Amino acid sequence: MSSFGKALGKIFRREKKEEYEEGEAGESYTKHSVVYLKALPLRNLSDVEVIKREVKAGNILIVKVTPLARKSVEDVKKAVNELCEFTDDVGGDIARLGEERVVICPSGIKIWRELPKNSVGG
Repeated sequence: MSSFGKALGKIFRREKKEEYEEGEAGESYTKHSVVYLKALPLRNLSDVEVIKREVKAGNILIVKVTPLARKSVEDVKKAVNELCEFTDDVGGDIARLGEERVVICPSGIKIWRELPKNSVGG
């Protein structure tokens, strides 16, 4: 696994809350009747604001982080940490898709995660 993959792995090992409360920000994007699945590249740190706007608009994003990782793994860590905090704040969900992509969902959409085999009792 590359150093970039290891860095993303560390970020996404955080415990996720099973239940969450809908924040005030949720009101701004629950009124939309159409949800789009969009693929966007993360080329620089300013793209984080574009991603946040899309999630607030109620869209699901698949973000390719490789373009920024080629420039700075530290900037990728910073961007992904900011997106994790933002997603928690709006009651959304975020998860890693392999080593190059992150999926971010607005409030009301949860990402299914398979339980680790050793955590099943017995």
